[in-house]
Amino acid sequence: MKEPSRSSPSATPNPTDLKSAPDSAGLTEASGVASHAKMDKSNPSNETETIRPIDDNTAPSPTPPPPADQAKTPFAAATIVAISTAAIVGLSLWYLVQPQPLLVQGEADATRIDIAARVEGRIGQRPVSRGDNVTAGQLLVSIDNPELRMKLNEAEAARLVAIADLTRIEVGTRAEVIAERKAAVAAGEASLTLAQETYDRTVQLTKSETASLQRLDEATASLDVAKRSLEQARLASDEAVAGYTAEERGVAKAAVGKAEAAIVTLKAQVAELTVSAPVAAQVYQVAAEPGEYVSPGIPLLSLVDLGDVWLRFDLREDLLKGLKVGDRFSARIPALGDMPIEVEVRTIATRGEYAGWRATRATGDFDLRTFEVRAYPVKKVDALRPGMSAYVDWRPR
Repeated sequence: MKEPSRSSPSATPNPTDLKSAPDSAGLTEASGVASHAKMDKSNPSNETETIRPIDDNTAPSPTPPPPADQAKTPFAAATIVAISTAAIVGLSLWYLVQPQPLLVQGEADATRIDIAARVEGRIGQRPVSRGDNVTAGQLLVSIDNPELRMKLNEAEAARLVAIADLTRIEVGTRAEVIAERKAAVAAGEASLTLAQETYDRTVQLTKSETASLQRLDEATASLDVAKRSLEQARLASDEAVAGYTAEERGVAKAAVGKAEAAIVTLKAQVAELTVSAPVAAQVYQVAAEPGEYVSPGIPLLSLVDLGDVWLRFDLREDLLKGLKVGDRFSARIPALGDMPIEVEVRTIATRGEYAGWRATRATGDFDLRTFEVRAYPVKKVDALRPGMSAYVDWRPR
């Protein structure tokens, strides 16, 4: 069967075709209306569909391709995700390989002063209590010791006696004493003269056999006694006239000095009966109550100087590398809400005190000793108290 030939769209239309075109269009429109009505009856939802006439010369347009930006969006998003993931992984690895800071714990400390008694006695007064702030020279404890005060009075009396004796020696012998000594010399001379004359007569009588030998012996003895008595009287007179020697004056002066030294010692002991604060500080502990008997060297109470507070760290020797006096670092105080404070190293112990880490293998390891490091706050922190913990993120220097 031979197919009818189709005219090319570009060929010149036949007048007959042009004339019949409206009719064809009308038929097409009529059939379209009928189809539309038929579809309306079959469509329960009563939806309206717009039916347009089909143009034979118009071909159905193909689906347009997606824009270039929409095509690139998935690729760009995937690239961003990949880069972000790689960055996170890289940062994580970098953080893991970095040396982590060591958390070092320390403790706040301050100058502590233990107040002890230097003399024995019974506590009379203690006007301070634990936690009180005291000033330098303020009374802390008073001790009663009546015996010690009596010894001081005796020493003062002995000093007066020594001074009087020294004055007597320095003045010299009185005139009355000198006159008395000279009179004794004169009496001795008279006795000697009488004894000599008696002796001479007795000798003559003995030669004439008038006196016995016994009488001669008695006269001889009396003469010797008279001579010795005169000699002693003359020595005593010379001593009275010459006065006291330099040695005697020295002994008297030494006695005065000894008495004065005893007074100074006893006064110092009596002064120790009153115990005062050496510096401005705070009462930390009280060990004795009023009425208790205390002995020398027994602590009565303890003071803490809050104006001299530092942080103490016990560091292993392997952490001391590069650390020197004058270095500064930051420390956190948990008791003050993790408040950071800047501290300065002022003291590094010259000798390790104990082994803070022990070797666990037979070879290759060694014990690490611990050194005390004191760091003082650069600025005064009024709320810092002894015993508060301190933490430092210790990094190698």
